[in-house]
Amino acid sequence: MTKQAHFPLATAGQRIGLLGGSFDPPHQGHLHISRWALKSFGLDRVWWMVSPGNPLKARGPASMGRRLEACRALADDPRMVVTDIESHLGTRYTAATLQALLPRYRGARFVWLMGADNLAEFHRWKDWDWIMEALPIGVLGRPGEQLAAGCSPAARRYRNYRLQARRAEALPFREAPCWSLLTGPMVRLSSTQIRAQGDWPTSAGGVPSSGKTSPET
Repeated sequence: MTKQAHFPLATAGQRIGLLGGSFDPPHQGHLHISRWALKSFGLDRVWWMVSPGNPLKARGPASMGRRLEACRALADDPRMVVTDIESHLGTRYTAATLQALLPRYRGARFVWLMGADNLAEFHRWKDWDWIMEALPIGVLGRPGEQLAAGCSPAARRYRNYRLQARRAEALPFREAPCWSLLTGPMVRLSSTQIRAQGDWPTSAGGVPSSGKTSPET
């Protein structure tokens, strides 16, 4: 397989949500927010970008092969694309990943996807303000996190660039900075909780039904 084969295909004008994370392990919460984003933001695809590791965590995740296998077993919707693109870009931080990724897909309309818990901590990410101004950001509600997200330093600094949820389908067509926060039915699950319970899948079909969705928090 050539190096280029590791990069998902994207056609000009295609609306693609980028969901980064360690997926350690993947679970029904990842499926829920992916389907939610596809519908509410009018996306054509959601790429599950399985990260090599979380720069803000001392302990590493399960092996890349194990996490990719579990993600592919769970993401049974053809609109969800599982990729280890960060491994081939040689990046770990989101800003560096996007700086390497965006020039490869100049015709695509990317939206960065994150949970509301991530927005609450977004100002701690490396070059977070560059990310905010590089592409639109779609924020998915997380249980108990909406208030913290709405009052976060990132939300306050970019409050004039917030797109109301009722107009969320326009997000992929907006120039950055632009962000939208969705609220609605949520899944109260955590990858940390799954690992603590010892429920990490042992086979492709054994995917637990519960995580965080960010490579940096």
